[in-house]
Amino acid sequence: MRYIVWALRLIIFVVVLLFALKNTNPVEVGFYGDHVVSGVPLIVVMLVAFVIGIAFALLAVVPATLRRRRELKKAQREVQRLQDSLATREVQGHSDPEPAVPLAPL
Repeated sequence: MRYIVWALRLIIFVVVLLFALKNTNPVEVGFYGDHVVSGVPLIVVMLVAFVIGIAFALLAVVPATLRRRRELKKAQREVQRLQDSLATREVQGHSDPEPAVPLAPL
C-alpha cells in the first residue's frame, strides 16, 4: 500500500510539474487603484492564488478545531473525574447501591 501511495504522489508531482512548465508565459496582474504588474509568469500567479486559498481555508477551519479540542479536554477531565470517583468508592468498600423496590399502591 505504501508503494501505491508513493507512486500516486510521483504521478501527481510529474503532472503538476509538466503543467507548470507549460504555463510560463508572462501575464499582467492588475490590482486595485490601477496598479499593474507586468511580466509575471502565469504559474507564479497560479501558485500565489493557490497558497492564498489554502491560507483562507485553514483560517476557516481553525475555530472548529479549537472548539473540538476544548470539548475533548473537557471530556477527558470528566472521564478522569469519574475514574477517580470509582477508585475511591472501591477503596472505601462501597458496593453498588441496592435496587429500588417500588412501593405498593395505596
